[in-house]
Amino acid sequence: MAARIEQLVTSGEFSLDGGTWQVDNNVWLVGDDHEVIVIDAAHDADAIAAAVAGRTLVAIVSTHAHNDHIDAAPELAARTGAPILLHPDDQVLWDQTHPDRKPDGALADGGQLAVAGTTLTVLHTPGHSPGAVSLYAPELGTVFTGDTLFAGGPGATGRSFSDFPTIVDSIRERLLTLPAETVVRTGHGDSTTVGAEAPHLAEWIARGH
Repeated sequence: MAARIEQLVTSGEFSLDGGTWQVDNNVWLVGDDHEVIVIDAAHDADAIAAAVAGRTLVAIVSTHAHNDHIDAAPELAARTGAPILLHPDDQVLWDQTHPDRKPDGALADGGQLAVAGTTLTVLHTPGHSPGAVSLYAPELGTVFTGDTLFAGGPGATGRSFSDFPTIVDSIRERLLTLPAETVVRTGHGDSTTVGAEAPHLAEWIARGH
């Protein structure tokens, strides 16, 4: 059976720089009936574990370490034995949420994760945070962008450890170079495609946010 993509939406709080907001997060599962990877263990370990449904959890992959994308990761890891993977450049953010629990492994640009006969390639796409990554699965025609690229533009860069020119460079060089039909599956909200977003790069730069 070929790998498939499943989406779970969980709700909770995002906190940074002294502010707190209610948010809905996309939790993505990639796998088959036997094994699966979870991308961004957000808010609700019970709901994510129910979606895993007894399959072997190969890894819990964090696209970045803002608390709303990692708050359920340690509990899910404890339940399943799966390793939590994070780019080391986001360790400073991780430590704000989980000071007593380190990630189990490091994501690196160009690294590959295998699940259910499908390969996900790690693309380091900093800007929203220093260690933000996207995961490209060409066999599935999709890229998981976390909070780097949304339907309608780049992720937010107005808070600590973020930078607008950096996120623009990441999107231009790492994401908009993918095939136009590639589906962009985001950390929040609706999916889009590379082709739908590429024509708007100049507008985003002109807006400067």
